[in-house]
Amino acid sequence: MESIQLKKNLKTIDLVLLGLGAVIGTGIFVVTGTAANSYAGPGLVFSFILAGFVIFLMGLCYAELAARFPVVGGPYAYMLQIAGKQIAWVAGWYTIWEYLLASASVASGWSGYMNGFLNGFNVALPIAFQASFNPEAGTYVDLIAVTMTLLITWLVSFEAKKALRLNNLMFFVKFAIIALFIIVGAFFVEPANWTPVMPFGFSGIASGAALVFFAFLGFDAISMAAEEVKDPQKSLPRGIFFAIGISTVLYIIVTLVLTGIVPYTELDVKDPVAFALRYVDQNVLASIISIGAILTLLTVLIAMLYGLARLLYAMSKGGLLPRYMSEVNPRTGVPVKATWTAGGLAAFFTGIVPLQQLAEITNLVTLVVMMMLAGGVIALRKREGKPTTGHFYVPFVPVLPLIAIVVTAYLLLQLSWITWLLFIIVSIIGAIIYWLYQRGSTLDV
Repeated sequence: MESIQLKKNLKTIDLVLLGLGAVIGTGIFVVTGTAANSYAGPGLVFSFILAGFVIFLMGLCYAELAARFPVVGGPYAYMLQIAGKQIAWVAGWYTIWEYLLASASVASGWSGYMNGFLNGFNVALPIAFQASFNPEAGTYVDLIAVTMTLLITWLVSFEAKKALRLNNLMFFVKFAIIALFIIVGAFFVEPANWTPVMPFGFSGIASGAALVFFAFLGFDAISMAAEEVKDPQKSLPRGIFFAIGISTVLYIIVTLVLTGIVPYTELDVKDPVAFALRYVDQNVLASIISIGAILTLLTVLIAMLYGLARLLYAMSKGGLLPRYMSEVNPRTGVPVKATWTAGGLAAFFTGIVPLQQLAEITNLVTLVVMMMLAGGVIALRKREGKPTTGHFYVPFVPVLPLIAIVVTAYLLLQLSWITWLLFIIVSIIGAIIYWLYQRGSTLDV
């Protein structure tokens, strides 16, 4: 039977908004408060600069590999071309966990906001359906999170251009909310709140960077769209750099305003942006921002499920996962079965499995994949030299990729031994699955 290809109907602007939809969410609305309070104080702005620098280096590697290999699958597809099936499986397996747990975490966070919103109107769900499985707390299934995950999966199962329209619309809502906070908040900034600049010293800046680094994750969802882009050699690098650059600037500005309004010692809250406006008695605007944050967190879920579905499709096409996920709807050009598999897995983790410990491994697997890609660029250059004229390439190889590897390794050392134990367990599970599916596989990615 003739292979059905994914439909090429995405442009650079779609990629930029996809990346920003994935990146700008929980980081800017949640992480900034905790990071300032517990790690870096007003110096959190330097943490974002440091983390942004690391992400920029990784973005260089992603951009060259995306331009060289404009095929669906992201890190899996790149390492397949560079190092073969076994290393490709490792990269793909860890990336699956990155997207899966990120999707589940966002859905759970969204459910928490919605449950709080419903409680305010005295129409709350029964306790048993408000959170994931925890009999001691009387909770068994996070019904709102499961329902929303499946609804977003249904949306993503449509033609990519249509599925990303809501993402694009919500991004502009999100941008308007952030702009509102910056403009209004600037009038309430007290420069005295920025002192001391580094209350925890440089170690606090570094620890803050290790935390907020993960606020940038999601830009790599752009690489998953390679086979649905009209001009991937140019659009993919542009999409990656615009997404990284815009998100870094927004994070820095919001952090400056946030720590200028509220003393960092009082920012240990789950909704720091809205809290800052309540702190200066702007309660109406705080409510608007809270509602907007709830709505726009959906863009992160759209981007993550989109990326996970394309990754499952690519790995199935390569014979390393069940073949049914490589089937493409002939009318829409979308891997519908891979999409529903992604949504089903995310719904399971979201609704049933407590994520407090499991989600920690997202940090480690993502960093490992990024180190693999940086090493892959070095190996590819040694084997094939610079890309052809007109294709993006990383400058100063191997220096910049080596710097990326060293800094990423430093961030890895900041993670706890429990996280490393979870990483080993996930790796063993991945090895078993690889052993089951690699026999007799034919690679046609």
